[in-house]
Amino acid sequence: MRHTELEIQELKTQVKQMWNLVVAQLSKTKKALLENDTALALEVISQEKRVNAYELKIESDCENYIALYSPVAVDLRLALTLIKISNTLERIGDFAEGIARHTISQECNVIDTKIMEDLGVEKMMDTVLEMLLDGYIAFETENTKLTEKILSLDIQVDELYKNGFFILTEYLNTQEKNAMCALKLIILLRKIERIGDHCNNIIEDIVFYVDAEVLKHHKKITINQ
Repeated sequence: MRHTELEIQELKTQVKQMWNLVVAQLSKTKKALLENDTALALEVISQEKRVNAYELKIESDCENYIALYSPVAVDLRLALTLIKISNTLERIGDFAEGIARHTISQECNVIDTKIMEDLGVEKMMDTVLEMLLDGYIAFETENTKLTEKILSLDIQVDELYKNGFFILTEYLNTQEKNAMCALKLIILLRKIERIGDHCNNIIEDIVFYVDAEVLKHHKKITINQ
């Protein structure tokens, strides 16, 4: 194996390690949110620095790889994709931390579990986790057949997010005293929705690397089966 191949394999390994960490962060965030587990939420917040450190190292190492070896074609696409994916994973980690901070917000403990169920918060969290894990599989196997599934899951997340506004409007008609917490729930839903968008971005970057195809900003996307 050429030295440059060893370098790029090490970079891919770093990204996969970061990916696993972010999946763990998001899983813990979901559990902390649904079970009101402040200790677990604090653990997510404390580990966010590890996610940030991964991003900085991967970006620096990829830049050095490009500068030293001047890769072209698929190798260059891969290096650029690794930078983009690490940036996106860091943003997902940020949103996981933000959701964890919502969990430890004492002023919103008055919100009952029924409204969380009505909003489909657990379903949204499960769906973005599935998207993130499917993205990992697509990256590891370099198989983009999961693209269509991931994009369709993002549509489901978007629908739950939009529906949440109507549910919270009805909720406020009878629970005016909880108006501030209801507004914070909108922000919570927005964070989950943005995680879905970022999972979308990741699969688009993988398609760019594997298939040399740019999906970003396409209104209608046709995936080759």
